[in-house]
Amino acid sequence: MSDAFIICSNLSFSWPDDSPVFQDLSFTVAGGRTGLVAPNGAGKSTLLKLIAGEYRPSGGTTSVNGVLGYLPQNLPLAGELTVAEVLGIAAVIRALGAIESGDVSEEHFATIGNDWDIEERTRGELDRLGLGDVALTRSLHTLSGGQVVSLGLAAQLLKRPDVLLLDEPTNNLDLDARRKLHSVLEDWNGCLLLVSHDRALLDRMDRIAELDRGEVRSYGGNFTAYSEAVRAAREAAERGVRNAEQEVKREKREMQQARERAERRAGNAARNLKNAGLPKIFAGTMKRGAQESAGKSNEMHAARVSEATTRLDEAGRALRDEQKVALELPGTNMPAGRTVFLGERMQVRHGERALFAGDGADLAIRGPERIALTGPNGAGKSTLLRVINGELEPEGGTTWRADGRVAHLSQRLDLLDVDRTVAENLAAFAPGMAEAQRMHLLARFLFRGSRIHLPVGVLSGGERMRATLACVLFAEPGPQLLLLDEPTNNLDLVSVGQLESALGAYEGAFVVVSHDQRFLAEIKVDRWLQLSEGRLLETGAPPDAGRGSGF
Repeated sequence: MSDAFIICSNLSFSWPDDSPVFQDLSFTVAGGRTGLVAPNGAGKSTLLKLIAGEYRPSGGTTSVNGVLGYLPQNLPLAGELTVAEVLGIAAVIRALGAIESGDVSEEHFATIGNDWDIEERTRGELDRLGLGDVALTRSLHTLSGGQVVSLGLAAQLLKRPDVLLLDEPTNNLDLDARRKLHSVLEDWNGCLLLVSHDRALLDRMDRIAELDRGEVRSYGGNFTAYSEAVRAAREAAERGVRNAEQEVKREKREMQQARERAERRAGNAARNLKNAGLPKIFAGTMKRGAQESAGKSNEMHAARVSEATTRLDEAGRALRDEQKVALELPGTNMPAGRTVFLGERMQVRHGERALFAGDGADLAIRGPERIALTGPNGAGKSTLLRVINGELEPEGGTTWRADGRVAHLSQRLDLLDVDRTVAENLAAFAPGMAEAQRMHLLARFLFRGSRIHLPVGVLSGGERMRATLACVLFAEPGPQLLLLDEPTNNLDLVSVGQLESALGAYEGAFVVVSHDQRFLAEIKVDRWLQLSEGRLLETGAPPDAGRGSGF
C-alpha cells in the first residue's frame, strides 16, 4: 500500500450555470494521512466527488493508484435497506446460505468469489467501529445518524481499499464512536484524504492540505502545527500590508512635496526673468526647460507610487480572506421562572422496543435554560427532540408546551426544499420579512451574489447547514426555545465560533445535542442531561469531565 497516491492534473470544474469551482488545479496526495481543510463552499466535497468519479471534470484529469474507498458527507438516515445491503454483502451472504443448504449452483460460487470469510470480516469491522450488537438484518431506519456513519465507514473498509476518501466522518458520532474511528485511522497504512472540521481528528493527521483560492498548499504536521503556521503567515502578511501602506503614503507625500517645490521654483524663475528683462524667446526656453524638469520629477515619483501600490496589492493578496458568519439570534424575552415544556412519563416505541425505561421519562424546561443533551448513538436523543418540538407525539404520558415558537434544527437537514433557491426557502419561512431585509440576512450568512439563487440541492454540507440555520432561526415569530441537533456538523471552524458567540448572547432557552465537547464548553451550558439505556438523568457535569475529553 505504500505506493498508493492520488494525482489531480489541471483539474477544472464548473456548476451547470457555468460558475467555476476549480480551474487548472494540480496537486498530489502521497501515502499516509492527509487532512483537507478550507472554508465552507470552497469545494472540498466537490473535489472528493471528482476523485471518486461521481462528478466529471470539465477539464484535466484525476487518477487513483489502488482500490478506492469513499465515504460521502451525506448518507441516507432513513430507509428500508438492511445493514447487510448497506454493507454490500447481502448477495454474498445469500449465496453462502444457499450453499450451506445444499444448493451448489455455479452462480453462487461466482457471487462469493474470494469472500468466503465475509461474515467473519464484517463482524470484525463492525466490532471495531462499535456496531458489534447490530444485526445484519436490521433496517437502516432503526439506526441513529452516528450508527449510519459508522456503518458507511465499515462498508468502505470491507473493500480493503488502498486509498480512502472520508468526508466529515465524525458527523453525529458519539465520544466512544469517535475514539473507535481514531483507532481505525491510527492503524491505517494506506493513503487517506480526509475532509473534516473536527479539530481533534485533524490533529491526528500526518499533514494538512489547504484548499485556498484555487490552489492546494501542503503543510507538514497536524492541525495544531498548521494553525501555528497560518497564524505566523497572517501576522507576517499583516506586517507587510502595514509596511506597504506606509510606503505608499511616503511616496505620495514625497511626490506632492516635489510638485510644490517645482511650482515654487517655477514662480520664482518667472519673477526673476521678468525682473532681469531677458528677451521673450530666451525666457520661453528657460520656462520650457523648467517644465520638462518638473515633468520628469513628477513621472519619477508617480512611478515610485505605482511600484509601492503594486507591493501593497501583493501584500494584500497574501492576507487570508476569512469570511465570517455575522450571526445574531432574534431577541427573545424569557422570564426566569416560565415553563416552556413539560413532559411526564413520556414513552416512545420503536417497534417492540421502548425508548425510555420504567414508567417513561420526565422533563421540564423552564426559563432561559441552556441544556446539553448527551448520550451514546442510538439512545434516542433526536427522538426526544422531536417529542419536545411536537413533531412526534409520545405513545404514553403527557406533554405540554407554552405559547411561542419552538425552532428545531434536525441533524438530517431535511427542512428546506432542495429544488428551491436559498432566497426562496427563506421567503417561505419568513414571508413577512421585506426582501431587502432577507437579502441582508443571507449576506450575513455568507450567501451573496449568485449563491443566493442556487438550489439548496447543490449546496455543500456547510452551506446547507448555514441556509437551514437562517431559515429556522429567523422564521416568524422569533423562537423562545431552540432545539439544535448536532448544529456544528459540516460547519467550518470560523462559523462554529460565530454560532458559539450567538448562542452565548441568546436570551431564550435551548437544548443542544452535540458530541463536540469544545463547542459545548463554549456555549455556557448550565444544565447537563444524559440519555443512556433508556434513562434521562441529570448529570451536573459534561460526560468524561473527570477523565478528560478522551481525544
